[in-house]
Amino acid sequence: MKVSRREFVRKSGLGSAALTIGGTALGFNAKSYSQIKGANDRIRIAVVGVNSRGKAHIGAISKCSNISIGYICDVDTRVAEVAAKMAEETTKERPKIQLDFRKLIEEKDLDLVTIATPEHWHAHMTIMAVKAGKNVYVEKPCAHNLRGGEMLAELAKKYPKTVIQMGVQSRSGLRNIQGIKDIQDGLIGDIYMANAWYVNERKTIGIGKKAPVPDWLNWDLWQGPAPREDYKDNVVHYNWHWFRKWGTGEMGNNAIHQLDCCLWALGVDYPELVTSYGGRFHFKDDWEFCDTQVSTYKYRDGKQIIWEGRSCNPFRIYEASNGVIFSGTKGTIKILPEDDYYTAYDLSGKIIRQTDDKINEAQPDLMGLSTMGLTEKHFINTMETIRGKELAHAPISKGVKGNALCLLGNIAQKLGRTLKVDPTSGKILDDKEADKMASRQYEPGWEPVV
Repeated sequence: MKVSRREFVRKSGLGSAALTIGGTALGFNAKSYSQIKGANDRIRIAVVGVNSRGKAHIGAISKCSNISIGYICDVDTRVAEVAAKMAEETTKERPKIQLDFRKLIEEKDLDLVTIATPEHWHAHMTIMAVKAGKNVYVEKPCAHNLRGGEMLAELAKKYPKTVIQMGVQSRSGLRNIQGIKDIQDGLIGDIYMANAWYVNERKTIGIGKKAPVPDWLNWDLWQGPAPREDYKDNVVHYNWHWFRKWGTGEMGNNAIHQLDCCLWALGVDYPELVTSYGGRFHFKDDWEFCDTQVSTYKYRDGKQIIWEGRSCNPFRIYEASNGVIFSGTKGTIKILPEDDYYTAYDLSGKIIRQTDDKINEAQPDLMGLSTMGLTEKHFINTMETIRGKELAHAPISKGVKGNALCLLGNIAQKLGRTLKVDPTSGKILDDKEADKMASRQYEPGWEPVV
């Protein structure tokens, strides 16, 4: 049986020049790429959804070696043009602009699609792109509903050679990796609880009014798989996060970073019980989710996760706007995932390890990764995974589990009761109303199929 080198490397999990820390392969900077045999596999990329986060994709991709941003895709003609110019300035190559994602994935010279659209598109685009033979980098949350996440897990099994990476970039942080390793190595004893939080000072989105669709926007294509409704003046751009038809609230927007870190450190998957309470307290407007919410997750082995979110009250917890506190029998570790920072304490509160002290002791930074942001590191890992030289730090098989915690929290809060969950599959048990909320209604003709 003939096996290509790329396939062999991917299956074996080995790289010819991979640096590892805590058993996790880390990325290479541009200088080191050119020294690796086989690294000259040029990756041609399309960036989809470029009003906000997609611009960060362009900036991060430009830090990667031997890539080409061949396409920009957005239903807003204004931002598509701005993003195309940005890509041209950073990569010295003018990408083509394509407004319709369905036509984009028909392109034969396309290796990777990065998705930073509104959330109701995430799973749908991922499924379409993978079925068209493309690798995918999809922003969090990877799915707008639980069934969408299940379909992504099915997709990964059906297309095991295709890279599907979720944009929880803290998984590629050097200090985050070391902090999680310290936890799993027993630095603070047996770990049994994680307390996570996120705070912000968001303003009101007001009461939207029906308005003519701007001439720069394809409103029908923006809605895509979601049921159609009239255009309102307080949805595009960004405020869609707070509407259930298109977004997942603060849970999917930000809690997923902290909850993913909790799963990573605790070594757990799906809980057996989920509770969530909260409400919209600061403003009376069109915002459909909570601005204040507390969600709890109980696991069969007694471990538990608690997440607190305050979207409109920015008072910091432990002097940080977001983070996770892990409690163990011998001490505590505080990790700020999005800042790539951690501190370990003994039971008396004395600091026993901080930030990257152990990284500097154990493994000098030979590749300049410490000077890069988390998004850049995460994209480098994505490219090297496609080339068969690394394993994905946030494969969709892991991403869907953190994604599920967010969606389960929203369902429990909406219904005002505890959810029973199958800890093996993540499916809701003995609650027909909650189980119905695990899926969504699609615009006729847009139903996804793996």
